[in-house]
Amino acid sequence: MTYVVNSILLVLISMSIPAMAKEVSATKIKILFGSCLHQDKPQPIWQPMNQEQADLFVLLGDNIYGDTQNMSELEGKYAKQWATAGMQTMLANTTTIGIWDDHDFGENDAGAEYPQKEASRQILLDYFKVPKNSIRRTRADGIYTSHMLTQDEIRVQIILPDLRWNRGPLNSVSKLEYISNKAPNNLGPYLPHSDPKNTLLGDAQWQWLEQQLQQPADVRIFASSIQLLPEFSGWESWANLPHERQRFLGLLDKYQIDNLIIVSGDTHWSELSQISRQNGKALWEMTTSGLTEEWKAVSPNTHRQGQSYSKANYGVIELNNKQLSMSIKDVTGKKVMTKTLSLDKG
Repeated sequence: MTYVVNSILLVLISMSIPAMAKEVSATKIKILFGSCLHQDKPQPIWQPMNQEQADLFVLLGDNIYGDTQNMSELEGKYAKQWATAGMQTMLANTTTIGIWDDHDFGENDAGAEYPQKEASRQILLDYFKVPKNSIRRTRADGIYTSHMLTQDEIRVQIILPDLRWNRGPLNSVSKLEYISNKAPNNLGPYLPHSDPKNTLLGDAQWQWLEQQLQQPADVRIFASSIQLLPEFSGWESWANLPHERQRFLGLLDKYQIDNLIIVSGDTHWSELSQISRQNGKALWEMTTSGLTEEWKAVSPNTHRQGQSYSKANYGVIELNNKQLSMSIKDVTGKKVMTKTLSLDKG
C-alpha cells in the first residue's frame, strides 16, 4: 500500500522479570535501539547516541528508505547512509546488529510478494558485515537471527524476527473509506485479517522462535520491527494478524517466559505499552521511532502508558543494580520517558 505512512517501531515488552542467576549489583549493560533512519535527512541524533558508549546498538528496521526494485539504487542509499559521519563513529566503536522493515526491505508495506527480496537480503547483510557463510544469507525463509550479550555471566538474549520475508497479504479498507473515516481519527488503512493461514513469520521461523525461547537467558529482548502490543492503530502491526499476535503470547505462557521485554520501531513516534498476561504478569513494549522520522497524528493505543513522543528519538535499555530501565531520549540525549523494572522476583 502507499497510503501516507509507514514507520518503524521499536517495541519493548517488560514484565515482572525474575531474579537473575547471578548477583548483578556490579553489572551494567547498556543497549541502544533505533529505527526509521532516512539517508537524505539531517541526523543530529548520532551525537548523543555516540556519547552513550553502549555495549550494543540494535537497528530495528527502516534503516534506510530504499523503496525501489532497482538494486543499484537500493545499494546506493545504503552506501550514503553508512558513510554518514555519526553512523561511522557508531560502527567503529559499538557492535551493531539489526533487522529490516518495509522501506529497507524494498517497498512500503511490502511482504512475501516483493520480487527483489533475495537481492535486497544480500545488500543488507553486506552492510551489517554478516559473514558470507551465515545461514542468514541462504535460509529459505528470511534473515531472522538472535544475539547473546554476556557480561559478568549475565546473559541478555536479543531476538530479531524477520517480519517481511513471509508476511502474507494485508486486509485494507478502500481508499475512500480511509480518507473519509480512518484518516480523520489518525488510523491507518488496515483491518485485522481473519484468515488463520495468513502468516507473519512462516512455519519454520515460528519453530525457530520457539527454540529461542527455550535457550538459557537472564533477560530477553524481542526486537520487533513493527508494534506488537497495540491493537488499534490501523497501520502495520501484529494486530493486523491477530492469530499471530496471540500465538506469540501463547508461547510466552507455554514456556513461562517472564523475563522478556519487547522493543519495536516503525511508527515515527515512541511510546510505552503494557498489557496483563494470563498469569497476571505485566508485559511491556517500548516503541522507539524514529531516528530521523517524525509523526504528528499519533494513533490511539489503549495499552499506552503515559504520553507518546513524536520527535526524533532513540531507545536505551540499561541493566544495573538489580534493575532494568528502558528510556526514550531526544536529540540532546534527554530522557522524555522512562520505566524501571525490578530484576528480583515479585
